Amino acid sequence: MARFKSVTLEWKDDRVVFIDQKKLPVEEIYVECTDHEDVYRAIRDMTVRGAPAIGASAAFGYVLGAREFSGDWKTAGVVHMRRVKERLASSRPTAVNLFWALERMEKALISCLDSAQEDPTNILELEALKIAAEDVETNKRLGMHGADLVRDGDGILTHCNAGALATVDYGTALGVIRAAVETGKRVRVYADETRPYLQGARLTAWELQQSGIDVTLICDNMAGWVMKKGLIDLVVVGADRIAANGDAANKIGTYSVAVLAQKHGIPFYIAAPLSTVDISCKDGEAIPIEERDNREITHFGETQLAPSGVKCYNPAFDVTPWSLITGIITEKGVLRPPFDVSLGKAFI
Repeated sequence: MARFKSVTLEWKDDRVVFIDQKKLPVEEIYVECTDHEDVYRAIRDMTVRGAPAIGASAAFGYVLGAREFSGDWKTAGVVHMRRVKERLASSRPTAVNLFWALERMEKALISCLDSAQEDPTNILELEALKIAAEDVETNKRLGMHGADLVRDGDGILTHCNAGALATVDYGTALGVIRAAVETGKRVRVYADETRPYLQGARLTAWELQQSGIDVTLICDNMAGWVMKKGLIDLVVVGADRIAANGDAANKIGTYSVAVLAQKHGIPFYIAAPLSTVDISCKDGEAIPIEERDNREITHFGETQLAPSGVKCYNPAFDVTPWSLITGIITEKGVLRPPFDVSLGKAFI
């Protein structure tokens, strides 16, 4: 029986196991998912998070959905898997990798059924394993391209968590940092805390400490001052969806960082695999923005921070316009403006 293990997830014995990112960095707790509904909840509740990680997780959820079915695959099986796909797709709306992975899994299913295979579950398992393995290799190639942008001694600001925990392994924005360090460059990383879910404080700081990389945690509202003090040489962040014109959706607060970077003449880079690009999405206005529970900003754990009943606005993402982005670091190299041209060429 096939097995796969990384920092973020493990596939074994017809179940997918996630490190519970809600508990980090204080506790390392693992959650086992035995059916597609478990995976849906793990994605929805942010036990697993980060666009590439969500995509791979959904692929394994699709496999679990297939394992749940017994009967005629060419009739009831197709209907069952359509429901599985729709359920998993409804877990979170912004990360396009989720939909990309599910489309790929559905194509594998249709191909199996067209070739008269009676039970496609083993083929689907192999496809999910390929998605996971390819993500790791993609991130390493992306990291190598991005490392060329980093000079020895640079200060790098990042926002949210685009590391191994946000992918299957290695990371996108943190993959650039890892690759730079692996080539012998010394870097100083400044990690925004990333309110309200604190992915920078809880996850990025933890990852970089675990890797022995110099990291300093700052509050979100310190970014401009840290730039003004001359401590930042470049900004590298991830993305959850990139439109055809280069507009990029990432964790809320990214747009503010991009504006500050432009004000201070600091290069601002997006690091993301091409699976994060949604060519069908004309620009950032067409990217759906998830809004999350008000409690995430009114409470910290069980501690109430705001007046009871106060009105809240809690978008999980914002969109950085292409005009603020210096380059998009991908597995095929660093793409430059005009992004509608460079992104189009990357898919040829």
